[in-house]
Amino acid sequence: MTEPLALHGEPVRPEWVDYNGHMHEAYYVLVFGNATDVFYDHIGMDQAYRERTETSVYTLEAHINFLDEVGEGAALAVTTQVLGLDDKRLHLFHTMRRGDGGRLVATYELMALHVDTAGPRAAPFAAAILARLRDIKAAHACLPAPEQAGGSIGLRAKH
Repeated sequence: MTEPLALHGEPVRPEWVDYNGHMHEAYYVLVFGNATDVFYDHIGMDQAYRERTETSVYTLEAHINFLDEVGEGAALAVTTQVLGLDDKRLHLFHTMRRGDGGRLVATYELMALHVDTAGPRAAPFAAAILARLRDIKAAHACLPAPEQAGGSIGLRAKH
């Protein structure tokens, strides 16, 4: 597990293509959202868990970088890296590539919060989930920080 987790992939569907002949930006977010859901399933926070515990995970903030265009039918592969976590929050980084390890298409960085849905209010992860996340984070600690991680948006002043 010393590589980002390769848990999700899907093709660009015809209805996702915009007037420029490329995947519309909303569908990049959809694919990344699907990858996030697959990651949650992978760590044991699937639908049954959410119903049983009356908890969920909410995205607090997300940053996307569009790096290449993809057209209809292109195979997309998403990898996931755990950049950080504490008892209630999770910092994830997804990388989308063409096919299996091909050219970089986009990245998606997000901060998520574990919540008690009855509140809703922040709540600690269950011990088993937190242990699983810590294991993944420890395995990913040897990976370099992604180039796009931690970025901000804004106009740079001209000199």
